[in-house]
Amino acid sequence: MNLLSFIFNSRIMKKFICNLIIFSFFSFFIYVALLFVWGNYFPRKPKSNLEYPIGSEGHLYSRLKEAKTVSNVDILFLGSSHAIRGFNTRDLNEVGYNSFNLGSKAATPLQVLTLLNRYLDQLNPKIVVYEVFPPTLELDGVEGSLHLLANDVIDKHSFELAFKQNHLKTYNTLFYGTIMELLNQNNNFKEDSIKGKDQYFKCGYVERKDFWSPKLLKTHQIEINQDQLDRFEAIVKILKSRNIKVVLVFAPISSSMYSSYSNISHFDSLMSSYSNYNNFNEMMNLNDSLHFYDSHHLNKVGVDEFTPKLIEMLKTLN
Repeated sequence: MNLLSFIFNSRIMKKFICNLIIFSFFSFFIYVALLFVWGNYFPRKPKSNLEYPIGSEGHLYSRLKEAKTVSNVDILFLGSSHAIRGFNTRDLNEVGYNSFNLGSKAATPLQVLTLLNRYLDQLNPKIVVYEVFPPTLELDGVEGSLHLLANDVIDKHSFELAFKQNHLKTYNTLFYGTIMELLNQNNNFKEDSIKGKDQYFKCGYVERKDFWSPKLLKTHQIEINQDQLDRFEAIVKILKSRNIKVVLVFAPISSSMYSSYSNISHFDSLMSSYSNYNNFNEMMNLNDSLHFYDSHHLNKVGVDEFTPKLIEMLKTLN
């Protein structure tokens, strides 16, 4: 009796599992189909959980498209929007530094690690200059992941990024982007070199000429996200294991924002423990209303002041 009951229950269980698999398959298919319809035919405003920022601020689409054509650089710049707007590869290349800027808007170490997995072998740099900004080690990284998923190829690294991020918006953007790529929906997409107040230059640099009206900012204590710090440490180890010289740079931000951090000395000490570290906020005296277009991004005038100091630092590295 027990044997018959076991066989009967086993058959029921197998049938249940088969039905569950079939149901899951069709549910996923319907989910992806609805994402495509939602993303293409519904107004942008209600898309609270679906964002596909292709061609977004920072010219990430153009810079990653160009990155695929570049190899064997002397210097590779990594980091967030401060890298994009602070490291003027155009001027550096003119004075003999073969460089490329692989910065990404709102990039935390999670996005930087994805970019390295995808482009490091090809770019094959001798030196990596990694721009470190306290908030990038505090954020969860969702915004940065959305920008990267929408503006670069969908591959195994994209899936790894989405699963590590583990957020509904990231999954939606991943699957929506996969459908867009499979259907060749982005083949005719083009990004102008001048968009709004931004101008894109070859080798990954984006320039803006606005000026900021300074104001006092609230005091903030830097609170490091341990997951992001672990990924940051992994990046440094990967680069050093390949005999790539790693230079960490805290690019200039406004004095209003810099003075708002209550524990900046702790951040400096932490960064110095990983590699050669340069805090240009302690090395330069820039003017908030002249050299920045907001509280933490250099404008053209500010970059023109920063670049010679950056070159001086690079010369010390031989």
